[in-house]
Amino acid sequence: MKAHEFERWIEQLRALTRRQREQVKALLAKDDDGARCSTLIESRLGGDGGCPHCGAKSLYRHGLAGGLQRYRCRSCHKTFNALTGTPLARLRKREKWLAYGQAMLDSLTVRKAAAVLGVHRNTTFRWRHRFLTWAKNDRPAHLQGITEADETYLLESDKGSRRLARKPRKRGGAATQRGLSNEQVCVLVARDRTGQTLDFVTGKGQITKAQLKTVLPPVLDPDALLVSDGNPTYRYFALDTGLSHEAVNLSAGIRVRGAYHVQNVNAYHSRLHAWLGIFHGVATKYLPNYLGWRRALDAQRIRSPDTLLAAALGQFQQRTVT
Repeated sequence: MKAHEFERWIEQLRALTRRQREQVKALLAKDDDGARCSTLIESRLGGDGGCPHCGAKSLYRHGLAGGLQRYRCRSCHKTFNALTGTPLARLRKREKWLAYGQAMLDSLTVRKAAAVLGVHRNTTFRWRHRFLTWAKNDRPAHLQGITEADETYLLESDKGSRRLARKPRKRGGAATQRGLSNEQVCVLVARDRTGQTLDFVTGKGQITKAQLKTVLPPVLDPDALLVSDGNPTYRYFALDTGLSHEAVNLSAGIRVRGAYHVQNVNAYHSRLHAWLGIFHGVATKYLPNYLGWRRALDAQRIRSPDTLLAAALGQFQQRTVT
């Protein structure tokens, strides 16, 4: 637009009604989010980015597609853009992705996010699990020092499934058997004193020594001190693996014994259950996604829609251990 045309357009803005001005502001904000989102996406291929099909570095620009720069690989001759090979490939309405990122930071339900963004609930459901693909992989490599471990249980859920192998429960239903049973899914949480947290969906029913031997040794430093409650499974596991272990007998009313306690991990359990309650039940098959989401929120790994989008594209923040 030429300068004199722009000045004439500015003069015409003064004649707009308040409602018309709000419409113009909303349109400009939408375009700004779309442009900012595209810039963040394009930055993924900056530096030494290569072909997502063959890994070759020799590329050249090959026009635009859907508002994103398209490239062609000189080796395999395939075309691609910055979203190719990522969980967000082929998703539409990119101008709303940053607003949806804020909805995830606010832990909105699928329906509430759809209402805020003005899209169908199926769209926000699809976006949720595409955006959360990164969450399962964003985990600390090791836990060190005094490490608390304890398990919590969630009622198995087939939410959203069209075919059930059991009689359906009403929302907020309970298990048919008292106590722990195969109707409940075990989530093991291990947390060291630096705040690093790992969780594992070990399966149905009470945790076993074999399950502990599968998930904990690869992530515990050899000199780590494992602290648990009085569950003898942890003691037998520690004896078999040669790990140092201390137990706190909660059933006897002992919550703290010197530096040994499981209050950090139990507090995390409490926050996890309260947060999951927002969604009125979580399908068990999606549970790892939600656990990763909760870890990111609890550790403040994701502080803005921009960093959430970058994480969804595989660009994680550097972890720091204090």
